[in-house]
Amino acid sequence: MALDPKFVGRSYGPYTYQAGLEKIREFAVAISTLPLPYELARQEPAGLRPVYHDEAAGKASRHGSVIAPPTFCVNFAIAPFLRAVLDPALGVDVGMLLHGEQEFVFHAPVRPGDTITTNGKIDAIYEKAQKDFLVVSTDSVNQLGRPVVHAVWTAVIRR
Repeated sequence: MALDPKFVGRSYGPYTYQAGLEKIREFAVAISTLPLPYELARQEPAGLRPVYHDEAAGKASRHGSVIAPPTFCVNFAIAPFLRAVLDPALGVDVGMLLHGEQEFVFHAPVRPGDTITTNGKIDAIYEKAQKDFLVVSTDSVNQLGRPVVHAVWTAVIRR
């Protein structure tokens, strides 16, 4: 069954995420070629940017602290998109869902201790080539109300 465009504009959120130093470190290792867990990787951190894990390096950087790798934002920015695809009112057949694409516009780095709040809304629902497309945009701000990341998530639902 086709997705109903009447859901365009439907909102999801707010969702809150607390960024922690260890989560940032573990994510940095997970996207590197280093061995997991972080405790093993820190013994030979070549290939891991110091600003992503070393507090002294973070303080000495232009950022003034450890920062999260940019794609760390998936941890919190995806929440409204997930709620949309699982929203029973939309009736998305999750077994037929394919990841279409995602886009990020980064505004500020995420630091340990940041509290990130994310809201999202359905921007578009359309049909193309006998598939449904669901487009959700999300906006995340830190505890100071400053924008962190704007993301756009596109799902393709096969029929």
